[in-house]
Amino acid sequence: MTFHLKSAVAASALIVAGSVAWADCGIESGSVRILSNDFAALHAVAEWAEKCASSVVEVTKNQTEEHKNIQVPALSINPATYTVAVVATNSIVPLLNDDLIRPLDDLVAKHGQQLLDSQKIVVNGKIMAIAFMANSQHLYYREDVLAENGIEVPQTYDELFAAAEKLKATGYETPISSNFMPGWNLAAEFVNTYLGTGNDFFEPGTAKLAINNEDGLAVLDNMKKMVGYMSTDWATFDSNAQKPVWEADEAVLSISWGSRAGAYIADDSPAPEIAANTSFAAAPAIGDDTIPTAALWWDGFTIAKNISDEDAEASFIAMMKGISPDMMAENLDKAVWLIDGYEPTKAASGVIDGLNKGARPYPMLPYMGLLHTALGDNLAEYLQGQESAEQALKDIEAAYTTAAKEAGFLN
Repeated sequence: MTFHLKSAVAASALIVAGSVAWADCGIESGSVRILSNDFAALHAVAEWAEKCASSVVEVTKNQTEEHKNIQVPALSINPATYTVAVVATNSIVPLLNDDLIRPLDDLVAKHGQQLLDSQKIVVNGKIMAIAFMANSQHLYYREDVLAENGIEVPQTYDELFAAAEKLKATGYETPISSNFMPGWNLAAEFVNTYLGTGNDFFEPGTAKLAINNEDGLAVLDNMKKMVGYMSTDWATFDSNAQKPVWEADEAVLSISWGSRAGAYIADDSPAPEIAANTSFAAAPAIGDDTIPTAALWWDGFTIAKNISDEDAEASFIAMMKGISPDMMAENLDKAVWLIDGYEPTKAASGVIDGLNKGARPYPMLPYMGLLHTALGDNLAEYLQGQESAEQALKDIEAAYTTAAKEAGFLN
């Protein structure tokens, strides 16, 4: 597969253009059934898509953190359970591999005049998805607590750990939090940190794994240090679990998703003083490198292949409503929008800081998902002190190699 994204993420920080008002949906008939992840920005998109519902148009949604496990079986049946699958950089790959989504070129030509070229995700010469937001993990920090203790905003992990030591001495027993729940989240932390080394995950031009090296060991050591400053319940922490910890004043430094930043500083926060003193910066660099340890992502939507052309067109039009400039104008703080007219807000500052400092994209490779699974299944034992870093890397390599051979990526 050849993937092409026309500078969508970089463009997001620079787009300052006028928007046009959105007219009525104008869908004559059809069923729109949306599957997506579950966070504020996607709630906003789905709610605006639902404005297209009428006596002749049905719009339903399933917004769940289990969306990645649901999408392939749900789109494999005919007709597909969902007409729209909202995807990210990695989760589009299984849908492409199994030929479950349709090219969008005709629908873009007919109904996509509002789209920027940077939103069109082109695969093998065809538009297969429409990107509408950029995302990455980055540093969250408490301005007031750092200032009170004479701590500069950490730029590297060495500085982060030094700050954590100082904070522990002031009474913060667990000054750091992050998404270390075993499985997808824990694997993402390894991927983020490894990207910061500047190294690649695979040997050039092949699916052969290339993380069993000094950089891989350094990443594991860094993750082990992180756990030392986190709650003993770190294995239960995903994005949803982190926010209550932050609002309870239990953590001062956090690595979390840019798509969650707006909720942390919202006017209706249950901890208004903490919200007012929460700020964002690029993820720290590791070792002597200067690259932020965070993958750049895009989120966008696809249209199922196994549905009628009528439902496909209705779904595309509804999603154009969902990602309209008017939706964005009401939800500026909820995402780094890849939509015409976007001007960055405070909530976007962490993602944009990472962009400006050279954060690398998540590898959009057919076999990256197999590595992500192998990482998620084989990191917890090391972090819990049950095996060595060397053994963890061997286990990851063995699990990935077996899966890659079964999938035909390796001989």
